[in-house]
Amino acid sequence: MADIGGTNARFGWVDAREGGAITRVSTLPTAAHADIAAAVRAYLGQVAAELGDRWQPPQRAAFAVATAVAGDWVEFTNSPWRFSARQLQIDLGLRSLQVLNDFEALALALPRLSSGQFRPHGRAPDAAGTLAVVGPGTGLGVAGVTRAHDGSWVALAGEGGHCTLSAFNDFESALLQHVRGEFDHVSAERLLSGIGLPVLHRAVAHVTGRVVQPMTAGQIVELGLARTDDVCDRTLDAFCALLGGFCGNVVLTLGARGGLYIGGGIVPRLGDRFFASSFRDRFEAKGRFSSYLQAVPSAVIVDTLVALDGAVADIERIAK
Repeated sequence: MADIGGTNARFGWVDAREGGAITRVSTLPTAAHADIAAAVRAYLGQVAAELGDRWQPPQRAAFAVATAVAGDWVEFTNSPWRFSARQLQIDLGLRSLQVLNDFEALALALPRLSSGQFRPHGRAPDAAGTLAVVGPGTGLGVAGVTRAHDGSWVALAGEGGHCTLSAFNDFESALLQHVRGEFDHVSAERLLSGIGLPVLHRAVAHVTGRVVQPMTAGQIVELGLARTDDVCDRTLDAFCALLGGFCGNVVLTLGARGGLYIGGGIVPRLGDRFFASSFRDRFEAKGRFSSYLQAVPSAVIVDTLVALDGAVADIERIAK
């Protein structure tokens, strides 16, 4: 199993002889490997060394990838990696290889989450209804999952992170106006992601009349959480507010009354700061449909390996 994003590739091993659980999890930086095949071989080399005489090459694999999946050829949105699924299967000697969008995999994992894998914002989401997941990581993933007539779960994959971002008030309008001077299209991912936080930081500085040095997303989060830098502090406030408004749009669009999950690597780092932010206020601020959204619970996924569970679920689905 693999969950492959723009920055890291997380691998896991499933062996029926070991109870079928995901084991031997390893995270490899994508920049350290020329392509996906090299990263897979590096991981398999680790597993082979651990298993020794018990080593047997894998027969099936499922890769959750951070890009749209439509056919054999796969190109990552925020990484130079690209590959043919058919050729990769041959090169790795696999009987089967399933490739799915990373947030499609994450969505498939939502009904299987245990209480220790997420932190609810009040009431926990209900796996009896349609669920949505939005994840600010390197990029911004969006997906949903709903029940089919036979009781199985069906993922709703898409590229919602590239929808146009909207403003709620004059301050946000000024932010977006500034960013439009840099980019023809201001998508949600353009601001609400690891690649977007520096853009948002520059916009906040411009609108508030500050002069700042370029910063990475990690630096912005660190200084914002410490409240030692006013622009970084306001950037995190703006991030949470804009994310809340965007997530409300996603839930209304999908009819995800069972709940919303926040995935990705950024929000878990914010901890209590996120739960004390204006995220929920902005999530619910939809005029005549505010009461609709007030009844929709939300939670932050704190287990970074959840998408691997979704990849396992996809293999199980195909095997039935």
